[in-house]
Amino acid sequence: MSDVPVFAPGGYRYVKAVFQYSGGVAAEPGFEMERARFIKPLPIADAFPAVEAHLKALGRPVTAFAQCELRSPAPFTDQGFFDFNKVYVTTLERWGIYKEGDPLMNPVARTNVCPMYDKPAGPSMYAFSYTVPVANAKRGTFVLAGGGDAMEKGPSYRDRIVRLGDTSPEGLREKATFVITEMERRLKLLGFGWKDAVTTQIYTVQNVGHLVGELLAARGAAAGGVIWNYTRPPVIDLEFEMDVRGAAREIVL
Repeated sequence: MSDVPVFAPGGYRYVKAVFQYSGGVAAEPGFEMERARFIKPLPIADAFPAVEAHLKALGRPVTAFAQCELRSPAPFTDQGFFDFNKVYVTTLERWGIYKEGDPLMNPVARTNVCPMYDKPAGPSMYAFSYTVPVANAKRGTFVLAGGGDAMEKGPSYRDRIVRLGDTSPEGLREKATFVITEMERRLKLLGFGWKDAVTTQIYTVQNVGHLVGELLAARGAAAGGVIWNYTRPPVIDLEFEMDVRGAAREIVL
């Protein structure tokens, strides 16, 4: 079974990951990826109807929904994160995107981070991406999911975290290197590289300025700049997260 199945109803392919989200999405031929950001994050209960209305206005089905960016008040415990995700996927199930027990898992990519300042009252949606039909796309388009400094396998996030509790310059270098390597893996699976990145985002409250040149700009990952979001990753003890975007266009709602 391919690690990059196609979600035909949405017009995109995706990197298989876990039940709550995929590792990234890319528009299939005949489509391109567009991103819309809310001027102010909307509570989840209000955001999904807003997404549905936006897609309807574009003449797109809800299955075109391919990625979202969430903001939460504070990092979750492992169990809290699991509980939140079970609620989150209920809308995706209703939309015909997610099916519990499906071996292809969830095609929708996601970033969920926790702002240090101007925190939302509850989990909210900051932005979302979707496919739109196009006759002749000028380039391939994609959006990666957020990836943090934790390995894929292990009994808990804490057991999987790279250099747990180490925010020294060397500890942060190892954490960032791990995450950047994972971003490169996802890009390659979707058929892209750093040259295709429009923007590269980092999410951390740690001082990683010394790593931007060495680990990102030097490998061509910062041609469109690096956006530093002063936020924490979504689970306690994670310190560094990234995602990468190469959408065709970005709009503000």
